Amino acid sequence: MLSISCKYALRAAVFLAARSRNGKRTGILEIAKGIEANEHTTAKILQLLAREGLIASAKGPTGGFYLHEESGPLYLIDIVRVVDGIGLFFECGLGLKKCSESKPCPIHFTYKAAREQLLREFSSISVQQLARDLDNGIAFLKRSS
Repeated sequence: MLSISCKYALRAAVFLAARSRNGKRTGILEIAKGIEANEHTTAKILQLLAREGLIASAKGPTGGFYLHEESGPLYLIDIVRVVDGIGLFFECGLGLKKCSESKPCPIHFTYKAAREQLLREFSSISVQQLARDLDNGIAFLKRSS
């Protein structure tokens, strides 16, 4: 459902939320390593998120990417909207253009319920919440240590 770029963006935002406490800034190389993505892809994703105002960046020797603590929660849906758009929450599960309530595809009602639930979850979960799960050791961003 989500593109690989969007998955990396979500991981990067959670990683930054965990690292941004106390004003810490993190470089592209460290973020890429922390989310198991290549540096070039990570850079493009971070630049997009910064350009859209979801994360912040600073240049120079003490520069890097970070989240402003005072800017409030950053919800998963905000990242998905910027990277993939929100079409996945409204499109037919089989990709049919004319699927509707009155002319449903075979999975219409089941898929619609799942889409709506996912939209609710992504709209209510913040990257800051997920970063706390990382800090508490109940979640992870990499397959191996």
